[in-house]
Amino acid sequence: MAISKTAGSKIYISPVSVDPGNYNGVNDAAALALFEAIADWVEVEEVEDLGEHGDTAEEITFTSVSDARTRKQKGARNAGTKTIVVGVDPLDEGQVALADAQATDFNYAFKIVRNDARSASYTNTVEYFIGLVTGEAVNQGAQNNIVRQTFPISINTKIYRVLSALIESP
Repeated sequence: MAISKTAGSKIYISPVSVDPGNYNGVNDAAALALFEAIADWVEVEEVEDLGEHGDTAEEITFTSVSDARTRKQKGARNAGTKTIVVGVDPLDEGQVALADAQATDFNYAFKIVRNDARSASYTNTVEYFIGLVTGEAVNQGAQNNIVRQTFPISINTKIYRVLSALIESP
């Protein structure tokens, strides 16, 4: 097992809205096939921070009168809100696609390609999800700052991962 760095990772958005129900209502293999069929991925460039994401289960509790013990179970899962921070580039198609997505009430497909291949013989891990871009705050900062823009993405599916793997020889 090896750790990996974030540097060199990339995030993409498909500029065409999608219905998360089409992904949530099928098995993982079918959902991955839907993601892999998307041909119009646009890279978001000048990314400073890819944020975090991942499932957290809601805690469900029941307290029994007879033994005064609280029992806990897992409830609905929430993949979170991923916050992307970019250095503003008004000519970057990916940043424009994020801003356009924010102006709608629709969900969009996202793809993250991690920079975690162990060697040229391995693929990088790829993650897919569907989410709503819910904002586009601009941080102009002080005199010696790069203008940054923050795009929160509320994730509405599980995170589908294709882990780094050895490339099979033909």
